[in-house]
Amino acid sequence: MEGKLRAFDENWKRTVYCGRVEGRSGEEVSVVLNGWVRKRRDLGGLIFIELWDHTGIVQAVFNPELTPEVHERAGALRSEFVIALKGKIMARPEGTVNPSMKTGRWEVAAEDFILLSPAAPLPFELAGGTDKVDEHLRLHYRYLDLRRDRMQRNLRIRHKLAMFTRNYLSDRGFLEIETPALTLSTPEGARDFLVPSRVNPGAFYALPQSPQIFKQILMISGFDRYFQVVKCFRDEDLRADRQPEFTQVDIEMSYLTEEDIFSLMEGYMKGLFKEVMDVDIATPFPRMAYWEAMDRFGSDKPDLRIPFEIADLSSVFSRSGFEPFKTILASGGFVRGLPLPGGAALSRKNLADVEDKAKAMGARGLSPFQLKDGVLKGPLVKYLDEAGQAALIEKSRLSDGDALFVTAGADRREVSEILGDLRLELARERGLIESDRWEFLWVVQFPLFERDEEAGRWQAVHHPFTSPMNEDIPLMDSDPGKVRSRAYDCVLNGNEVGGGSIRIHDPAVQEKVFANLAFTREDARARFGFLLDALASGTPPHGGIALGMDRIAMLLCGASSIREVMAFPKTQKGQCLMSGAPAPVSPDQLEELRISVIPGEK
Repeated sequence: MEGKLRAFDENWKRTVYCGRVEGRSGEEVSVVLNGWVRKRRDLGGLIFIELWDHTGIVQAVFNPELTPEVHERAGALRSEFVIALKGKIMARPEGTVNPSMKTGRWEVAAEDFILLSPAAPLPFELAGGTDKVDEHLRLHYRYLDLRRDRMQRNLRIRHKLAMFTRNYLSDRGFLEIETPALTLSTPEGARDFLVPSRVNPGAFYALPQSPQIFKQILMISGFDRYFQVVKCFRDEDLRADRQPEFTQVDIEMSYLTEEDIFSLMEGYMKGLFKEVMDVDIATPFPRMAYWEAMDRFGSDKPDLRIPFEIADLSSVFSRSGFEPFKTILASGGFVRGLPLPGGAALSRKNLADVEDKAKAMGARGLSPFQLKDGVLKGPLVKYLDEAGQAALIEKSRLSDGDALFVTAGADRREVSEILGDLRLELARERGLIESDRWEFLWVVQFPLFERDEEAGRWQAVHHPFTSPMNEDIPLMDSDPGKVRSRAYDCVLNGNEVGGGSIRIHDPAVQEKVFANLAFTREDARARFGFLLDALASGTPPHGGIALGMDRIAMLLCGASSIREVMAFPKTQKGQCLMSGAPAPVSPDQLEELRISVIPGEK
């Protein structure tokens, strides 16, 4: 068969896509199809094949009585052979219609075909699902994996997302402007990917983690409304929603407040979900300050679909007889609890398993309560009088049949984050997340600074160009930890899908921020000198947001990882299994770049 390849010419060009084959009752329609053989079946002399292209599948039948020579050649066809086929569209015989296929009412009676390309034996089947196929195997043969219906669907949804994005922003006066992919390394946050310069020996470019500085300079340059669908790079440890290279929708505007960003993005999300999913999103999105989100949900990206939240029980246990909690509270600590609907049915072993989960998340201990038939039970009940028990039930919003898990600690954020992680895990385990809901949220007023105890200095929570709340600017001199920022994150179903801020446009405020970050004037100029010069050249108030296109596509597709919505992703070790990147380069290349490699462990 491999020796009988035929040249592809005008006579064999498709007249219709496989997934769009449709006959006309009482009329023979001749067609030419191009595609891949997905399956072949030999049944009683007849040979059936399923011919696939990106639009779908159509069945073709080879009849030995009508075309004996063609039928004989068809016996050598195998999965993923590429062919061009001529035939006539016929209605399927009664009882053989396949309602699960778009073309299931029709088949093509094959008259002739040519083999355009054979295929080697497949490492896995492409027909049906490949969920049980090892992901590393699929990534190694990504060109085959991308022929699967799910991957075809995912990348087409991603295309619709990109096209909607460009049209939406262009229609609102935004210009798409490209910024450099080779830029200056400014080691803040994640590690940069470095690129050596051959013509400047010993000097390096960095691949951009974000176009942040350039988009601010575009505002200073008077472009007013900028966007870019841009590749960014971060050399960081990878998770299901992280990749070393990723795509973001980068947006910046001049003469704006937070309300302009909120309105623009709410309209964008509403239009996007209607266009791609035919889902109506409710606007405006609710808003929540950072510390409220942490206190109630233990996360700065809370999943609002989960029907229970953290309760502050400090006032209950400050009056109790349980000395360990009273001691923690007396030193400024916190006691918090997590209710679990239906948790009163948990056995002692189940309760112990929940405590083990919490300890693995960092809790020193976890005290359970259960409310059953109006009676509160648990090892700490004896330390609460009748009023204390009533207050516990009221504060934690316990209903009959629920459980409550209580922990304490000195650090406000740490106590909440432990219960927040436990909230997510218990909700997933017990099926308490409503998967068909879309819950958006703006999280606002993040702290501007957080303390790096190891380095003994303040660092920026977002980046050093984020503006403080106007009323908090005086606190930068007296209490930097209490300064709130004009930053905001767009959260969807527990995923951060975008983040941004109003930027600093006053050089004096920018200097204050750098001073709090322990930058000397020399440090600031070495890292950001051209931006500081630009800020001193007349800067409008400006701000923006960056949306994670990969993450939004993942949610729209119902995928569990952004690798499922990227054509050629990396593994969790940052490797491309298909191409073999990263790989060593020749000594000649290294010598030309004047680079030596220090041997390390494999």
